[in-house]
Parts: sequence; structure tokens; C-alpha cells
Amino acid sequence: MARLHIIIAPDPRLKARAEPVEKVDAEVLALMDDMAEAMYAANGIGLAAPQVGVLRRVIVVDVSRTEEDAQLLRMANPEIIWASEEEELREEGCLSLPEQYADVLRPTQVKVRYLDHQNEVRELEADDILSVCIQHEMDHLEGTLFVDHISMIRRKMILKKLQKSQKAVGVAT
Repeated sequence: MARLHIIIAPDPRLKARAEPVEKVDAEVLALMDDMAEAMYAANGIGLAAPQVGVLRRVIVVDVSRTEEDAQLLRMANPEIIWASEEEELREEGCLSLPEQYADVLRPTQVKVRYLDHQNEVRELEADDILSVCIQHEMDHLEGTLFVDHISMIRRKMILKKLQKSQKAVGVAT
């Protein structure tokens, strides 16, 4: 069982801006590993530290579909240094907004600079689902949820559904 608990919207911690890490030391590496464990346990493809109540600029991503193909990316202080002009509308979901989905318009490709799990500066060019996932997780570092990219009416509907389901769970437990 994962050590970290994933926060569900509308928890105010999801709207806070995360702070940079000075370096990837043993503490940050342990956070990355615990986040990966929580992400895999929830069948997710990405997770940002604010989603587990830690306001640090750390994300983990693995868009592979099988355990054998696992390609975990652990990123601290990620920053987009280039984004394509071409954009695409894709359906997104989020572990902090369970069973809620909406189409979000994002650049199709990005180049990201970050500190890896060994405290090395890396750059990565991403496209397709990896690009979307990285952008989605980086939004969490700014206190932005995927529903913040959609119409206010649709956003309110999704958040109302979540509140209703959280109340129902609270009553059942």
C-alpha cells in the first residue's frame, strides 16, 4: 500500500504554488519514490507533489502501459523551455479529480529542463501523451488543475460532482 495519500479536489492545497527544491538529495529522492509508488497504486500515469500535500516542485511520470515497459521519469524543478505552436485537444483526467474527464487544449510537443533523481540537469523533448502528462503535472506545481483550462460551467459541474461523491463516501465510512 502506498505511503502517500492522494488529495482530492476541491482541497485548497491543490491550488497552492509549489516551491523549488535546492537539490535532489535523499529526502527529495525518497519523496519521488513514494510518489511513484502512490501513482502506480492508483493506476495513474503522473503525479505532482502538491497532490500528496507536499508543496515542492517535484513530479513523477510514467506513460508506459505495462510493468515490463516502465519508464519512470522523476523530475524536480521542471520548466518548459520550448513548446510547439501546434496544439491539440485531448481528453484528460486526474488522480485528484477521480472519474472526471474533459478535453484540454495543449501544445503537442514540449522541451523540458529539470533535475533528475541523481540531481543531474536534464532536457527532454516530449510529444503525444508524454507531452500532455508532463504539462498536466507541471500545472499542479502552479496550483492549476486541468478543469481550470475548461469552461466555467463545465468546471463547476465537475467540482459539484466531486463534492457530492466525497460527501457520499464520508457518509458510508
